[in-house]
Amino acid sequence: MNIAILGFGSQGQSAYEYWSSDGHSMTICDQNEQLQVPNGAEAQLGEDYLNGLDDFDLIVRSPSIHPREIVSANTPGTLEKVTSVTDEFLRVCPTSKVIGVTGTKGKGTTSSLIAKILEAAGEKVHLGGNIGIPPLELLKNGITENDWVVLELANFQTIDLHYSPMVAVCLMVVPEHLNWHTDFDEYVKAKSQLFANQTADNVAIYYAPNANSRHIANSSPGQKIPYFEDPGAHVENDIIVINGQAICHTQEIKLLGAHNWQNACAAITAIWGITQNVEAIRSVLTTFAGLEHRLELVRELHKIRYYDDSFGTTPETAIVAIEAFHEPKVVILGGSDKGASYDDLANVVAGSNVRCVVLIGDTAEAIKVDLLAEGYTNIVMGGDNMKDIVKVAKHHAKHGDIVLLSTGCASFGMFKNYKDRAEQFIEAVKALS
Repeated sequence: MNIAILGFGSQGQSAYEYWSSDGHSMTICDQNEQLQVPNGAEAQLGEDYLNGLDDFDLIVRSPSIHPREIVSANTPGTLEKVTSVTDEFLRVCPTSKVIGVTGTKGKGTTSSLIAKILEAAGEKVHLGGNIGIPPLELLKNGITENDWVVLELANFQTIDLHYSPMVAVCLMVVPEHLNWHTDFDEYVKAKSQLFANQTADNVAIYYAPNANSRHIANSSPGQKIPYFEDPGAHVENDIIVINGQAICHTQEIKLLGAHNWQNACAAITAIWGITQNVEAIRSVLTTFAGLEHRLELVRELHKIRYYDDSFGTTPETAIVAIEAFHEPKVVILGGSDKGASYDDLANVVAGSNVRCVVLIGDTAEAIKVDLLAEGYTNIVMGGDNMKDIVKVAKHHAKHGDIVLLSTGCASFGMFKNYKDRAEQFIEAVKALS
């Protein structure tokens, strides 16, 4: 076959390794004109890298490339030849025991909890997807039919799926990535594709309080099970319960924030049909401290604690981060614009014990307008580099306060990505004296 790989990041590279091993003719298509392609591969680089795809037998789309970009540069029929690393993995995976997790935020934490609980219960588990390991890379691990696979999947990966996992989990869904999608409806539809090709004996799990999550799960012909209400895992009198079985007190959960009660309930509901090993579940919930850059304590200095929540890139994630702490807070907000509204965030800030808001990035003025509209005036500008931003936050914090980097926005412009933003924050905090 004559195969085109669109985009040559980590997923594109894994796609190249997978298909080239079978002797196919490979062409790397990438916007980067300076890209060094593997020996033996053809290259189609630069501004017109998506042109002329009709001539290929198979087209492998990297997550960053929207299907409409392919159509606009070719004919509509080209999409019939498009696959992805995720779709191919679901097609060839040696085990049917696959759990896919999607939603706006919490995917990585929930996927990790599911994998860790299954491992604690004695199962062999492979964890990948958007959490870091491209799905096709997992095939190198020698997956058997008895193993479990857990995939964290973003909308970029689900938008054109033709295969679905045995268990699909949809967390809370709110507007996100509207700079990539045509509108919110398309974003919801992209999430729905994870469920659309399930069978009647498969399971669709959804976050009961969220209408978008329920709508997405209804795309599945399989059994629908809500969580955060019966019959799924939920909270009763500060105790996580499922099917009348008490799991643990919410205060015992190592992860910070009430939003992580939701993630815990999602994970428990996902695995309850596989294992009901309460001790395994408890051991994970009471010891797992979370992933990098998710409400992660960086340092305590002069009785002020500094937390990195750089992974949070929506107003909703900033809200849950703010609500995770009872202490007075200095919150760093702002960044690049993804088309989100800051009305609810401003309302929460104004109604909470946020001592001061430090604004940064392109969205600073828009957030300021919304804060002022809510009557909140303790606003300062942070500067154009993280060292200055942290110094400003420190200046306005008092003993016993939290300094919280939870911007509610994407990082681009000032930083390479959320990890770069986090690393610069950590470095700046550790340099304080």
